[in-house]
Amino acid sequence: MPEAVTCPRPTDRGSCSSIVLAALALPGLLPAPVMADNAPEHAVIQLKSEHYQDSQPGFQRIKIDEPAIFGLLPLGEHWSVSGAAVYDAVSGASPRYYSATSGASRIHDKRYSGEGEVTYYGARSSYGLSYAHSQENDYNANSAAGDAIFSSADNNTALNVGLSAGRDRINPTNQIVVNEHRTTYAGIVGVTQALSMVDLVQVQAGYSTGHGYFSDAYKLFDNRPRRRNSETASLRWNHHIDSLGATVRTSYRFYHDTYGIDSHTVEVQWVQPLGQRFIVTPGLRYYTQNSARFYVDPPANAPFPNLPDGSLSTLDQRLSAFGAYAFNQKFEWHIDEHWSTDLKGEIYEQKSSYRFIGNGSPGIDRFQYYQVQFGVSYRF
Repeated sequence: MPEAVTCPRPTDRGSCSSIVLAALALPGLLPAPVMADNAPEHAVIQLKSEHYQDSQPGFQRIKIDEPAIFGLLPLGEHWSVSGAAVYDAVSGASPRYYSATSGASRIHDKRYSGEGEVTYYGARSSYGLSYAHSQENDYNANSAAGDAIFSSADNNTALNVGLSAGRDRINPTNQIVVNEHRTTYAGIVGVTQALSMVDLVQVQAGYSTGHGYFSDAYKLFDNRPRRRNSETASLRWNHHIDSLGATVRTSYRFYHDTYGIDSHTVEVQWVQPLGQRFIVTPGLRYYTQNSARFYVDPPANAPFPNLPDGSLSTLDQRLSAFGAYAFNQKFEWHIDEHWSTDLKGEIYEQKSSYRFIGNGSPGIDRFQYYQVQFGVSYRF
């Protein structure tokens, strides 16, 4: 869903305020979604390849190799269409409870997904409709979304709204359930304000409600509520530093759901151009959450907890209380007016002792992952 706007389309840029015009000229001040209501002037083709590997002490866990292609095509002055196709090759092992695995938990799967969107650009607004489909051996997902952006007369303020609906079908290979479903509806609203020629602030709020099968069929003692509602609130502030030609991007996000989970995410990025063709963007992110109300801590002297039949429970470490740090780095090379390439990497580590809120599970092994993404883009 688009997060912010500036000038509505190229033919109107002469009427934009000096604040927005100045912001457009500052590298990194306006992230890509901010430009969402500008009708594209060029077609774009992007190819990307991503490698992901997570691990815990003693073994490698899930590995994913993911090639993807994206395309954007302008259709006249007011329309554009875009689409993406992704293929995932997934292999490895996922813990059946806490951080323990077994031979039975080995997986080898393939996932195909695609998304298409059509966008209309008005004088001071844009409207988009999209549809996405994802298919793998035991899980099919379909979703549709609509969003709109409205900018003020001086183009210093923008309002974005979005709605989405999703329907998933679950058929795990162990046949614990057959033809289960999950339905989710979500909405988001946000306001972006240019405070000065070098400061941009955005506030957003979101709500999601879902019902159906939320349990993990491949995990022991996993019996979650069949309804989950959540609320999110986020704040972003981007500040450009003239003397260095750099931009600092900061963000904070709060999350709460009916599982009883509260989480906080803080992130900072430094966008630094190097000459006319290179940009480096290091970043640091911290995340913390408390545990779900039905999460069961590891028992002291037994491999499994003693749970009544049919009780709500999960031994999934992702629903425990923990904290996590992630460091990421992106390199961009704008080769010429047509070609560009980028390389991005991230290292993540999660521990119960890193938490800022909630009671942790000290018996759970730390969790780590790294991912590397390479992309090349052609604009014409």
